[in-house]
Amino acid sequence: MRLDKLFSVTGILSRSQCARAAKAGLITVDGSVVRDPSLQIDPDVCTVTYKGEPVEYRKYVYIMMNKPEGYVCSNDEPGELLVFDLLDERYKRKDIFTVGRLDKNTTGLIIITNDGKSAHAALSPKRHVQKKYVYTLAEPLSEDDRIKLESGVELKDGYTTKPCRIIPTGDQSGEIILSEGKYHQIRRMFAAASNRVETLERVSFGKITLDGLLGRGQWRPLTKGEIALFTKEDGGENN
Repeated sequence: MRLDKLFSVTGILSRSQCARAAKAGLITVDGSVVRDPSLQIDPDVCTVTYKGEPVEYRKYVYIMMNKPEGYVCSNDEPGELLVFDLLDERYKRKDIFTVGRLDKNTTGLIIITNDGKSAHAALSPKRHVQKKYVYTLAEPLSEDDRIKLESGVELKDGYTTKPCRIIPTGDQSGEIILSEGKYHQIRRMFAAASNRVETLERVSFGKITLDGLLGRGQWRPLTKGEIALFTKEDGGENN
């Protein structure tokens, strides 16, 4: 791999920035200053530094974010706040995307990556991974409506939802666990029961749970354990 490509794929510097940094003597390979950005290196073997700091090569990026309200899970939505705007600049140069989507007014756990293969598997409807959301409603949820929703309800477009689980924590609040993710599904489900979702937060995606230390709009890389879970799990979108 070329030295300038290493900096580009890690998101630290663009190729032109790498060339300037090399010319300025800011880059070393195995302890020696390198001024040629086209130098071929093995990123798994060579030790590369920039301004004295090690450059770690990772082919894939895996990020957990606590999505705030008002942001959209899109790479390009004119006039909207994008979740990617919350990331460091180095990630914005990568070809990253959210694994599924949360709508503009839904908060909580989203996963951001550039691992297309794992993301595709994660969204496969064949795997039926569970996602958990915390909700509050405009009106109390009756026991009859809870049972109907858990059994599956017909939405306005004629689609009948698969069985889910609802755990009330109050008359107008609770948790809902489902294994599919149609467009705005949870909001549409409660609307089918003549109710309205006031707040909705995703708190888990498969076996990955939202880090309670992350405030709204904050993020961190997935741990090695979480990456292993993600590459084996799947999820839904647009709830």
